[in-house]
Amino acid sequence: MKYRKLGNTNIDVSVICLGTMTFGEQNSEAEGFEQMDYALDRGVNFFDTAELYAVMPRKETYGKTEEIVGNWLKSRKKRDKIILASKIASKSEDDLQWIRNGSTSLGFDRKNMDEAINNSLKRLKTDYIDLYQLHWPERKVPKFGVLDFKYDPKDQWTSIEEVLENLDRLIKAGKIRYVGLSNETPWGVMKFLQLAKEKNLPRMVSIQNVYSLVNRVFDVANSEVSIRENCGLLAYSPLAGGRLSGKYIGNKKPKNARYTIWPRRFSRHHTQRGEIAIESYFNLAKKYGYSPSLFANAFVNNRPFVTSNIIGATTMKQLEENIDSIDITLSEEILDKIEDIHLSDPNPCV
Repeated sequence: MKYRKLGNTNIDVSVICLGTMTFGEQNSEAEGFEQMDYALDRGVNFFDTAELYAVMPRKETYGKTEEIVGNWLKSRKKRDKIILASKIASKSEDDLQWIRNGSTSLGFDRKNMDEAINNSLKRLKTDYIDLYQLHWPERKVPKFGVLDFKYDPKDQWTSIEEVLENLDRLIKAGKIRYVGLSNETPWGVMKFLQLAKEKNLPRMVSIQNVYSLVNRVFDVANSEVSIRENCGLLAYSPLAGGRLSGKYIGNKKPKNARYTIWPRRFSRHHTQRGEIAIESYFNLAKKYGYSPSLFANAFVNNRPFVTSNIIGATTMKQLEENIDSIDITLSEEILDKIEDIHLSDPNPCV
């Protein structure tokens, strides 16, 4: 396994991070335990979860993933071996009425944050979370398949300074160690960093945004921020929800696969443009003797702004292959061909 520093901290995190959002929905607790055991044995010391999970979000599985991770931590007694990341849910236009007081009342104010962290710690059966992330901004920003910013003069959110003050209290209380962002914009990242410096408040050490061969929006502006501000990317959905594995090519519907179970969700991955690009990357990987999943993950692993690549799996075979990608370095010739495909139709799965 390879390791990189988490922002400006002294923490070394594995370049492969174990995503856990399927635990409690597509994966049972026993399967989750098997994945965590195997990942740790392979040198993965970085696990990511969220209060929102399991996915797809629903009342019956809310918090279930954290519970499974917590049960594993208690059972294996290896809390000190894991860098544990979780996330607090924010205001949402989606139906999340089962989270605290409901979708529109969620946010990063003191009341929400205190309740969220205390419940997460209880489910995770731990006294502290290493990296506590804001799952998505309270502000109305482009996210989850939306590319353009639409200004709303009536938009309201907890001030960034207040959010940082709330996080500072949690750090001083020993409940969290470091803080990070997720689904954030360049303006948001810079504003958090600016106020942290001016007010001597906690500095964001990472940003967890979507990144894959078919969604490289992060390249446009956030990548420079990540590098120059030492606030690295924790890349999620590196296989575009499994589509870059090639298993859906030809309208196939593999058993227990995400888009077989929920065909209408994540519509950004189902575009005609996306299908063309995915097939092009699939064929390129095969031409050079790589499995499509190894190929797609290796591309993400080696981007200069990436701290860690958050992989997800529903089978042990998938997990093994995803972790194996750490040993692959794509040649300059291959990277040039990837760029040719990308430039022919950039970001077809935004």
